[in-house]
Amino acid sequence: MDSVLILMLICISSLLSFCCGFDYKDAVSKSLLYFEGQRSGHLPYDQRVVWRHHSGLEDGLEQGVDLVGGYYDAGDNIKFGLPMAYAITLLSWGVIEYQDEIETIGELEHAIAAIKWGTDYFIKAHTRPTELWAQVGDGETDHQCWQRPEDMTTSRRAFKVDDRSPGSEVAAETSAALAAASIIFRKISPLYSRLLLVHARQLFEFGDNWRGKYDDNMIEVREYYPSKSGYMDELLWAALWLYKATNSAAYLDYVIENGLAFGGTTWEIAEFSWDVKYAGVQILAATLPTKGRSKEQRKILKEYVSKAEFYICASMNKNNCSRVKHTPGGLLYIRRWNNMQYVSGATLLLMVYSDHLELTGRKLECGINSTFQSDEILGFVKSQVDYILGSNPMNMSYLVGYGDNYPTRVHHRGASTISYKVNREFFGCMEGYHRWFVRSEPNPNVLIGALVGGPGSNDEFSDKRDNFAQTEACLYNTAPLVGVFAKLHALDLSGRK
Repeated sequence: MDSVLILMLICISSLLSFCCGFDYKDAVSKSLLYFEGQRSGHLPYDQRVVWRHHSGLEDGLEQGVDLVGGYYDAGDNIKFGLPMAYAITLLSWGVIEYQDEIETIGELEHAIAAIKWGTDYFIKAHTRPTELWAQVGDGETDHQCWQRPEDMTTSRRAFKVDDRSPGSEVAAETSAALAAASIIFRKISPLYSRLLLVHARQLFEFGDNWRGKYDDNMIEVREYYPSKSGYMDELLWAALWLYKATNSAAYLDYVIENGLAFGGTTWEIAEFSWDVKYAGVQILAATLPTKGRSKEQRKILKEYVSKAEFYICASMNKNNCSRVKHTPGGLLYIRRWNNMQYVSGATLLLMVYSDHLELTGRKLECGINSTFQSDEILGFVKSQVDYILGSNPMNMSYLVGYGDNYPTRVHHRGASTISYKVNREFFGCMEGYHRWFVRSEPNPNVLIGALVGGPGSNDEFSDKRDNFAQTEACLYNTAPLVGVFAKLHALDLSGRK
């Protein structure tokens, strides 16, 4: 009965969105502005988020390396390498799949700039073949202060993984990000594309040859981004992106040969996140062409297909054995803390697989006598996206700056404090809390394009700055939506619903 009610609500939500319509083109533009709002380092002359200013200009100085640049993770002022790389991988994936659609909107240049801001930083951070600087800033001191990035007085100590203290997750995810980005730059800047691949290959070899959980050797990250799933999913993920970037059979062989041992062909996963990459691995592998493969390769790729379709069926509540919870309003609901990250990641995976099924003329198989057309997956993706943009019980856009009703008290140090360009008065560590954090008024700066953590299990949402589980945004929340928004805009232009 509950599942029937959920499906009815999803259908009603979809009908409302078809009726009222959403401006997906505007959503693409606003999403890309968020990346500019999260920039660290010396901001360029064409910076469009004008309330931000240069910051973190001495990052890495204490360790004798140049770590200026990259992105702040969320509402804090820390640069975490693993989730940052994951965000760049997903943003690149969306551009790879929907480059024409993004270009038609006029946002391809901004999307590429957002990717390059990340990849330039990763190149800097990869100082030796077996050395990667994986974090800048200390979480404990940063979280005790409420300061805009331009005023930071907290520790900017940098932390690394290397051959003596390995970190396979962050090495492999950074490899995946660089490999995926290299595909985009292949025609635009061949030399840069090749440089990205040099670093991607080295990082994969580092992560694979010196295996170790990064939070075992970099304890500073444990409280914020601990690796629960281990590093085997990241190694498969990186190998797949390197295969797509190079067409080298060695990387495909790695995915085939390690599918069983690493869990790629055995784990049935109902979530996709910065930590758990298995669903992404399975979708990528499932969309690879099988023509010309050996019998054994086809067999293993078929196992990847089975696990990929498990994830999709579970997300859509079409599995009999495992279903992802939905809120009464129809939103995928994995857990309380920053639930929107799971929703936005799912939209990209399901959109990519829907396109694959349409291209190959296949149907989604969710059990005996239970098949679904690609358009049904697309309809589900649209229901999730439209929920994000305002078709929900709160009539709230969870994409900041989109529409007329969106969160105005985002848990974000820079956005909640008066712009440095307006008031250059220095705000100290605790002064920021007393003067800006506790204010009941809306933030003085709008963090356009940020996808906040979103509503609870009953669609409830409290727009309060201290409600960080719901009002904090992360780089990887918005990243997968850029391509999805662009695809939906193209479908609207074509008249296809």
